[in-house]
Amino acid sequence: MRASVILIPMDAEGQENHLKAYGITYWVLTKQQKVQWLLNYRGGSFLIPDGEAIRNECRIRGVSFEVLSDPQATEILETIASPSQNMEAVILEKAPKIAVYSPKGNQPWDDAVTMVLAYAEIPYVTLYDEEVLDDKLAIYDWLHLHHEDFTGQYGKFYGAYRTAPWYIEGKKEAEALATRLGYGKVSEEKSAVAQKIRNYVIGGGFMFAMCSATDSFDIALAAEGVDICEPMFDGDPSDPNYQQQLDYRKTFAFTDFILERNPRRYEFSSIDMTNKREDIPRESDYFTLMDFSAKWDPVPTMLCQNHTALVKGFMGQTTAFAPSEVKPTVLVLGENRLNGEARYIHGIKGKGFFTFYGGHDPEDYQHRVGDPKTELELHPNSPGYRLILNNILFPAARKKKQKT
Repeated sequence: MRASVILIPMDAEGQENHLKAYGITYWVLTKQQKVQWLLNYRGGSFLIPDGEAIRNECRIRGVSFEVLSDPQATEILETIASPSQNMEAVILEKAPKIAVYSPKGNQPWDDAVTMVLAYAEIPYVTLYDEEVLDDKLAIYDWLHLHHEDFTGQYGKFYGAYRTAPWYIEGKKEAEALATRLGYGKVSEEKSAVAQKIRNYVIGGGFMFAMCSATDSFDIALAAEGVDICEPMFDGDPSDPNYQQQLDYRKTFAFTDFILERNPRRYEFSSIDMTNKREDIPRESDYFTLMDFSAKWDPVPTMLCQNHTALVKGFMGQTTAFAPSEVKPTVLVLGENRLNGEARYIHGIKGKGFFTFYGGHDPEDYQHRVGDPKTELELHPNSPGYRLILNNILFPAARKKKQKT
């Protein structure tokens, strides 16, 4: 029988390199060929057109694949289409243009998203405040924010690192950039950047944030026009009673949070649960991916595709989110039931989407400033990193209206 399609299996048994499999899928999309993402079928497998070039690319990158005949592919699709199966075939149409929000200089920490993009061989463009304020975001489909502080408090590193050369130099550079861009304070400039990113999402963009970029972004939105910075950050006192001036209506995901007033404490607010997880032993620190209806809710189903429903936990400045402070309109995609934490959440804002993922590096349990970067060659089947790559492919999907 004539072979006509390639199946890239994504279950635990069938795939040698889950992370690079996403890179193959992205590469096929760049060749103006469509891909079918088989949600909940063998861990979220991909059905792609057959061709010697594609087979060779899979071999070169170490990605497992199976060559199927037309009748075999039809049988799989008929099984997926059955109303009795919690599966769906979603068409991916176009390789999304990816932007990563990151400062130009080297930071004393690594970015999980750029590491996995490089490992999976998915191209991206780096931009920062100048480009965002110059309205350059509109040409990109997907924007990533990682270990960033949009509040103007320099990552709340003051307590431990205020005398460190990298902290002093970073503060100088941020102040010089704010001045060059016409702002009197870094906090005012970062607030303007947050507003631009908010407008990008409302207009139809997709934003993915990890670690401190999640809560600091929402805090910056809620504190628009309010000085929440102490003198060591911006040279003047904070506004009296600034907590009462926060406007939670402006945020994407969080509400009713209490800001951390102590400038020496490495924490932004009550959103984060890092300091409330002393009773979680590392060996039992896992979070569970939620189970959605693939046919009725393909979007959250896409974002949760994996070869396991249990994902190893990992920490960061912002490790997890207090469920009581997550807005009821936001979907919890992954939770740590032992500690009552929301780890992975998703929502809609205007015409766009956002996903917030707690923690810093899915394969480095407690990544610290200055630690060596993770070598993904040692973790080609990482479930935690797969969640990042699900988000990268999501904008390529032909959109269907969510039912719930």
